Amino acid sequence: MVNFIIAVVLILFAAFSRLLPHPMNFAPVAAIALFSGVYLNRKYAFIIPFAALVLSDIFLGFYTYIYWVYGTFFLVALIGLWLKSRVENSNGGKKAAYIFGTTLAASIIFFLVTNFGVWTSGMYYEMNFGGLIQCYTMAIPFFRNSLGGDLFYVTAMFGIYELAARIIKQGELKEAGAKK
Repeated sequence: MVNFIIAVVLILFAAFSRLLPHPMNFAPVAAIALFSGVYLNRKYAFIIPFAALVLSDIFLGFYTYIYWVYGTFFLVALIGLWLKSRVENSNGGKKAAYIFGTTLAASIIFFLVTNFGVWTSGMYYEMNFGGLIQCYTMAIPFFRNSLGGDLFYVTAMFGIYELAARIIKQGELKEAGAKK
């Protein structure tokens, strides 16, 4: 039941954050996909980002290259599942390095895949190598926002979760010590 409540809260948070004014691509969806893969049941790693995207796209509108965006978050959720085994079996410093590395990888994958999708739509750029390079070049400011948003939200989500887990564990240890 706790996983279900966390899932619903994350879905609503991600969906509403996409509806509020924010810098383009500065959104928590990738962070939520990584977080869900690490801390929640396996099924939630995929359900949460897709539900958040669909819910918000109902209001924002669906677009030509939507499958590229949704597919990218499927890949990010897979990265989160891979990350789960790495962070469970590592110390604090190594855990942070894995989380940082996968966040960076998620941002780069999102940039490469979604902009390739924009280019293949044929709507904005010529369908040749020069057009592809122009597409990626024009998308660099969006990459900065994606990377900044991913780093911000991953740090906040993973940090708050780990802090809360430590506080709860310390409280349980104190309570167990008081009972002795």
